Amino acid sequence: MRKGVLRFVAVCAVVPVFACLAQAQAAQGTGSNPPARQNPYVGLPVDGWTNQPVPQSAAAGPAPRRDISGIWDPGNGGIQAMGAAASPEDGKPGHDLPYTPEGLAALKLTKPSNGVRSVLPEETNDPVVACNPQGFPREDLYELRTTQILQTPTNTYVLYEFGRVWRVIWTDGRDFPKDAAPRWFGYSIGKWEDDYTFVVETTGINDETWIDRAGRPHSPDLRVEERFHRVDRNTLELTVTITDPKMYTKPWTALNKLPFKLQSGNFDVTEMMCSPAELAKYNEFIGAPASEKK
Repeated sequence: MRKGVLRFVAVCAVVPVFACLAQAQAAQGTGSNPPARQNPYVGLPVDGWTNQPVPQSAAAGPAPRRDISGIWDPGNGGIQAMGAAASPEDGKPGHDLPYTPEGLAALKLTKPSNGVRSVLPEETNDPVVACNPQGFPREDLYELRTTQILQTPTNTYVLYEFGRVWRVIWTDGRDFPKDAAPRWFGYSIGKWEDDYTFVVETTGINDETWIDRAGRPHSPDLRVEERFHRVDRNTLELTVTITDPKMYTKPWTALNKLPFKLQSGNFDVTEMMCSPAELAKYNEFIGAPASEKK
């Protein structure tokens, strides 16, 4: 029972509306079955090893030089169910993106299951709902959860909770490859702008991906800039800028100084996986008429 409910909770990462059902089931339990584990995707970060919420306890202090390593949590600000946090697709003035005619035509082909253009889950063509890789920059712009960053002399690794995937950012002075095949997470190069700001440029991204949950499109010419700014010992800010002249008339900000808080080095990052089998059950539950639900 416990494992089944946990898998349903993991589905919430892909289809957040189902979180209500999973959370209710987890809280109640049934008969002799104990309540399932606490939902690790709501509220304080939950240690995957102990299943206990972990408040921040690290001592305050200045930011170390040229160091963004650690286990970082953005709180609920990283969920971004309506699209990129700084530019959500919520119908509010100022959040409309500067689409080119080609970009607007591409947008109309996407059918997200959230936001002002939402369709029923069974009608969406969101690649992630079929458990395809999120790719980049969507890994930063949807279900951005507890993230671990590791630094070596030649590269920086970013390990994401959602999907248990990682990226490599090269810092050895190399240039982007010529005529490279597109990849889900592209090709990333990082440089220190100053002692506390690490700037990453990413190109060569597979255009089968969406930029965010709202179905914002991109072309093979997409270029993404990330700015990791270490504010102090316990705070890291992430800003993401999208540049794609084929789809947008000017660059736009997807994240604007999203804050992360440093976690203990002993923090165990939980699993957050996409399960095709559980997604099928979810779609069956949502799509079936009320009279057929049991």
